[in-house]
Amino acid sequence: MLPSFKRQRSATDRDVDRAAQDPSAAEGAIREGYRPSRHPVSSLALGPRGQVQTANFAVTGTLVLAGAAGLRHAADPALSSRAGRALIGAAGAGLIAAAVFATDPVSGYPPGTPGALTQPTRAGMIHNLAAVPVFLGLPAAAITCSRQSIRAGHRGFGLYCAATATTMLATTALAGAGFNQSPRLVNLAGLFQRASIVTGFGWLTTISARALTRASATPARKRST
Repeated sequence: MLPSFKRQRSATDRDVDRAAQDPSAAEGAIREGYRPSRHPVSSLALGPRGQVQTANFAVTGTLVLAGAAGLRHAADPALSSRAGRALIGAAGAGLIAAAVFATDPVSGYPPGTPGALTQPTRAGMIHNLAAVPVFLGLPAAAITCSRQSIRAGHRGFGLYCAATATTMLATTALAGAGFNQSPRLVNLAGLFQRASIVTGFGWLTTISARALTRASATPARKRST
């Protein structure tokens, strides 16, 4: 029973790792009028080939949900806490919702659209709400993990989790200001958003690898005793 259980756990923990392999960067490079430093990742779901980013959201969200479920089996309480897993799962659900409800045009993409719509669409508002558990929920999960890691004596990892939360919140705030057409930030909003995404998904990859490593070490310690 134990070997098969370990294989199942390994597969679910690696789901988050796969989610971090985001094809949006390559997709944005071939879009006419799209500037990754200026425009959000969500804008790739608009216009021709929009279905590629829509599928990316759906698949990534599903894998994040599976990763959150896999963390339930982590041997480290800081990784398997109910609050942390719920927040990560909410981020996965938010990504799936983002696939269903497309964002509104922003910062002039698709070409010919204004910097910001005077009247947001219903789908656009739902899309923005779906982003909340991603860009705010993941920092909250990282803070939860940080507190429990430091409490358990893993100060270094706890500080890394805290730095993840701080970086995500700061870059998300800067990105939001840019997407709201702040003159100094509008041309860098996409860059700040991508910094937040890379930070958050990098953290998800790290905790998944940590959970997998500790899960593999636990049976070995039991055998040695």
